[in-house]
Amino acid sequence: MHRTTSGYANLFRLDGRRIVVVGGAGGIGRESVRALAAHGADVIVADRDEAGAVETVRLARQEPPAPGSRTGTAVPYPLDVLDDDAVLRAAADWDAPDGLVVTVGANVRKRIADYSLDEFDRVIALNLRAHLSLMKAVAPAMAARGSGSVVGFASMRAFTVEAGQSVYAAAKAGLVQLLRTAADEWGPQGVRFNAIAPGVVRTPLTDQIADDPRWYDAYAQASALRRWAGADEIAGAVAYLVSDASTFVTGSVLTVDGGWTAVDGRFDPSV
Repeated sequence: MHRTTSGYANLFRLDGRRIVVVGGAGGIGRESVRALAAHGADVIVADRDEAGAVETVRLARQEPPAPGSRTGTAVPYPLDVLDDDAVLRAAADWDAPDGLVVTVGANVRKRIADYSLDEFDRVIALNLRAHLSLMKAVAPAMAARGSGSVVGFASMRAFTVEAGQSVYAAAKAGLVQLLRTAADEWGPQGVRFNAIAPGVVRTPLTDQIADDPRWYDAYAQASALRRWAGADEIAGAVAYLVSDASTFVTGSVLTVDGGWTAVDGRFDPSV
């Protein structure tokens, strides 16, 4: 039986652990950094948006700790995840972090007939290729140490689709299978891989539809909770998956969608 060294009261504490959040300059990534630092982690905020990463660091440093605990640290790290050499250099600098959280992504909402191959390549690159590049660079060092947790961001669109979401949905479904395969390949060395699948969350990525009142209301009514999520409501899932609370969780998808996929997201019958 696996037991934590610090007891159940500290299942979610991350004191002394180094966790890299890629895409931490805003949205879910920013809130994840703040949550991890509040639990004592020393967080590396990796992002191409250097100004955004610096702002995330400022906010994380202001996060109040739990009584009797410390707030961790946060430092910015400039990184373009589509630059393979930069990813390799970053992995060498990070030197086997305890956790890797990848929140980068992109979406182009178009019907298949209107999609350009350049748009296809960009969506696949940010939602799938970047994860592969980061995993290949970081996981071997985690495996050599014998522990580590990698968290990737899929989406409910990996399982439920709608017109205009083809390439995004395909990339997120592919990411789920990539993480599951990584869980198999590196599991014997103690490295865990899991996906978080959010529903509709207010972030810059969703501004395109959230700014349209018809879309906003339709999406709000589609889940069991009848509302959108805030980015801060996803951060707890991240903290869980990199903590000792999830030491036997790997190859899993943690759905944080307000019940959208549970209730179908389509129709509320009167019977």
